[in-house]
Amino acid sequence: MKYFPKLRLSHLFDKKFIVPLILSTMIFSCADQKQNNKLGSVFERENLIAWCIVPYDSKNRTPVERAEMLKDLGINKLAYDWRDEHIPTFDEELAALENSNIKLQAFWFHSGPDPSNDKDLKIILDLFKRNNTKTQLWTMFRGWPPSFDNLSQTDKVKTAAEAVAYVAQRLDELGCSLGLYNHGGWFGEPENQLAVIEYLKLKNIGIVYNFSHSETQIQRFPEFYPQILPHLYAINITGLKGGYPAEVVPIGDGNIEEKMIRIIQASSYRGPIGIINEKFADDAADGLKLNMEGLKTILKSLGDNKAVETYSYLKSN
Repeated sequence: MKYFPKLRLSHLFDKKFIVPLILSTMIFSCADQKQNNKLGSVFERENLIAWCIVPYDSKNRTPVERAEMLKDLGINKLAYDWRDEHIPTFDEELAALENSNIKLQAFWFHSGPDPSNDKDLKIILDLFKRNNTKTQLWTMFRGWPPSFDNLSQTDKVKTAAEAVAYVAQRLDELGCSLGLYNHGGWFGEPENQLAVIEYLKLKNIGIVYNFSHSETQIQRFPEFYPQILPHLYAINITGLKGGYPAEVVPIGDGNIEEKMIRIIQASSYRGPIGIINEKFADDAADGLKLNMEGLKTILKSLGDNKAVETYSYLKSN
C-alpha cells in the first residue's frame, strides 16, 4: 500500500505513527463496517479458536475429552493440529466436535512442493468428503528444492502458486478453503503469500497470520497488516517479548503484542482469534487459560470492556 510509510519496530510504540495508522486501518475495507457493528468486540471469548492443543497436551485427551474441555472453557471453535498417531481418530474427532456444538474452524496440513503426491492430503480430503465437512485447511508450504532459492521473485511466486493451486482446487471441490500459514522461510513472509494470492486469484484462498511465527516480521507488522487484512481467515495471537527477533511467550508476558492487538482492535477485522498452547503448559487446558488470562489483562488496558466481560469467570488480574 503506497500510502503507508515505511515503519520500524520502534513505531509500534510511537503515538505519532500509531494514531494515523489506526485511523487508516479503521477505514480500510469499509464494506465490512456494517458487519462489525453486529459482532461487537473481535476479542470476545466466543470468538476464540483453540489452537495447538492436540499434540501439546500431557493428558493426551481423547476426542471426546478434548471437546468437553473446550466446552468447560467456553471455547466453541477448534483448529485441529495433529501427528501421525492421531490419524486413526480423525473421524471420531469430527463426531465429538459436532456432538458438542464446537465448530471445526480449521484442519492443519504441512505440504511440500508436490502436494498431488502427498498421502496426508489424500487422507484429509477423503475425511472431509465422507463427513461432508466444510472447513479451512491451514497449510504451510515448505521443503522447496535448493534451486528454488536461485529463482527470481516472479518465478518463485509461479512455482509456489502451482502447489497452492492444486490444494485450493481440491478443497474447492468439497466446498472448503485454504488458509496460507506463515511458518518461516520464503513462504512464511506475508508479502510472498499476498503475491501468490494475487497471482492465482482463486476465491477460496486466504491467510492465517500467526504471532508465534512473526518474530522476524514484527517491525513490518504496521506496514503489511492493512494489506493482508482483506484476506485474513484468522489471527493466532501469542505474547512477543524483547527486540528483534522477538521471543514467543504467553499473551500478556510480552512487551510487543499489546501494540499489535491494538492495531487489530481498531481495524475492520472481525474474523476469529486463535489462542495457542504450544509449549506454554503441559496441560492444554492450563495453557489456554493462561493465555485467556493474559488477553483479559491486555483488553482491560485497551478499554475493551465488552470483551473483558466475556472473561468474567477467570480470576482477576
